[in-house]
Amino acid sequence: MPSFDAVIEPNLVELRNAVDQANKEIGTRFDFKGSSAEVEVTEKSSKDRELVLYADSDFQIEQVRDLLLGRLSKRSVDIRFLDLSGKPQKMGGDRMKLVVPVKSGVDSENAKKMQAALKASKLKVQGAFQGDALRVTGAKRDDLQAAMALLKKELADLPLSFDNFRA
Repeated sequence: MPSFDAVIEPNLVELRNAVDQANKEIGTRFDFKGSSAEVEVTEKSSKDRELVLYADSDFQIEQVRDLLLGRLSKRSVDIRFLDLSGKPQKMGGDRMKLVVPVKSGVDSENAKKMQAALKASKLKVQGAFQGDALRVTGAKRDDLQAAMALLKKELADLPLSFDNFRA
């Protein structure tokens, strides 16, 4: 039976390259001269990652954030993978820190939204939540392609990608 997986999975190589480029530019820019500004990728587990931005002031944190977002967009990394809702935290001395979680995997709440959208569309497909992906199966490939278009349209705030398309 034809199927595909709807997943949220960033390109980690491009993410790391964008962080490296941002750090390189921070090192050469005059307005960051003598500051402790940098961007770091931390991995809590194989799926849990976050970017940590360091700087000396709120203004510099915003500059580092804008610089990083520019580098990510140039490397074709969707910024919807980043949760930019956090606030900068004060560290010791004059240092500031901003933690930006990187979204990876479909959580159960978003999987339920996807399943509800598929059911409401009256397409002849079924969605099953498996781990951190939603497996969508159907009798016809055309129905699956319509389901892909529907999910991209209905859940525009999620950076969905589709893997394992089997006919």
